[in-house]
This record gives sequence, C-alpha cells and structure tokens, in this order.
Amino acid sequence: MALAPALSTRGRRSPRGRHRRPRMAAAPLLLSPVVTVSTLGPSAPPEAVRVVETAAPDLCRWLARYPVRRPGAARRYLVCKRATDIVVVLVLAPLWFPLVLAVAAGIMLTSPGGSVLFRQHRTGRDLRRFVILKFRTMVPNAEELKAELQHLNLRTWPDFKADPDPRVTALGRLLRCTSLDELPQLFNVIRGDMSLVGPRPTSLRPEAYEPWQLERFRGPAGLTGVWQVSGRAHPSFVQRVHLDLAYLERACWRLDMEILLRTVPQLVMRKGA
Repeated sequence: MALAPALSTRGRRSPRGRHRRPRMAAAPLLLSPVVTVSTLGPSAPPEAVRVVETAAPDLCRWLARYPVRRPGAARRYLVCKRATDIVVVLVLAPLWFPLVLAVAAGIMLTSPGGSVLFRQHRTGRDLRRFVILKFRTMVPNAEELKAELQHLNLRTWPDFKADPDPRVTALGRLLRCTSLDELPQLFNVIRGDMSLVGPRPTSLRPEAYEPWQLERFRGPAGLTGVWQVSGRAHPSFVQRVHLDLAYLERACWRLDMEILLRTVPQLVMRKGA
C-alpha cells in the first residue's frame, strides 16, 4: 500500500535515504515531574512553578538520579521503611537514650519549674494530627510572641524562623545548633507517628495549605528530609513543598539511606539548624 500521497502535500519529498532529520537528544532530567500540572494540581500558582524550575537544579541535582517510583512498589517500600525505622532506632538506643536523660537533667537544672518537653500538634501522613515531642528550648509563651516578632522572620509566612531568635533560652541555643532538641522525636518514630526520613511535619492545620500543597502529606512525616540536606538553611515555603513532592515521587529505600547519610555532615557542620 502506498502511503506517500497521504503524508504531506506542502513540499517535495526527499529521496529515500537522503536528508533525514537527526534525532533529538533527550533532555536531561531536572525534576521535571515535580512541576507538571498533574502533580501540582490546577490551583498551583504560576510563580511557584517558575521558582522550582530555576531552583531545583541547584538544590537537588542529586535527587534527579532517582526515577519516579512505580505505583505498585509503594506498599513494599512502606513495609521496608517501617522495619528500617524500628531496627535503626533500637540498635542505636544505647547511644541516644543516655543523651536524652542528660539533656533532660540539664533543662531541669537551668530552667526549673518549666516543662522538659515541648509538645505540639503537628500534621502528618494523610492529614492526621499527632503530638510531636521536642526538648523545650524557648520561653513558655513562645507561640504567642510570633506575631510580635514577624519582622524577624526569615521564611515565608505561615512558616516562622528567626536567627537569632530572642525566644530561645541559653541552653536552648546549644540544643538547637546541635539538633539535640529533636532527640525525643525518636519516640514518635517508635510510636509510628513519624519516620526517620520524610517531609517535616508542620504545626499548621490542613486548611492553611493550598490544595496542591496537600500532596506533601501522602507519605510519613520524617526527622529529616530532602530540603534539610539540600544545602540551604532557609529555603522558601514553596521550594520546601516542591522538594517534598519530588521526594515522595521517588521515595525508595536507597534514597532514604542517602538522605540519612547526607544528614550526618549537616549535623556535624551545624547547617540548617
């Protein structure tokens, strides 16, 4: 069957074997699945997409090495992830549990009358609210002072981080710069509220998020994540959400192990505290 007449009538056909169009080289993967409409949803602001398109190659070039996870592999990955959390936390218990007791004693001595632990409701996987545990590093009315100190905020509201933060106590500064204030969250990992690796849980209720940002709650919340090891201590809120989405699309056991290994030098060099 001759198909030549049906191909094109706009120009003369080249002889067979001549003037063939060269094949286009495949474009390098730069987290493109993160900025597609299917991932972000129709309500994603255009400026947010542009921010990630320019920032992702600089912040997470190493993350692009991991392919998007197949849908059928999610259940097996979550079972392996939970088993890894339990084994790692219990094996390292002789190291971190005495440290928990020492820090608790230090808080009781330097700040008597106050609570050793700071408890706060956070939003975790599937929008479930849970109580997160941290060592108290601030004055008792720290949450009420947020509005008064908004001019010191280094992040995009509703996130809040000031450096230096006048609400932090003397011992609290030491605990924060070494991330020892987050040691009690290992109990959250044991209880199943959190995982070792995943998007950080926030204190905001789901109603505070844009519809497309709720996708970050598809996976377990974590002690550390992609944006904590991306090399920037103060990423914007939109960048953090997109990095979380990139992680969730590529989440696998090998990626979790790399994030944990990348977290160690961040703690040693006191970055992103």
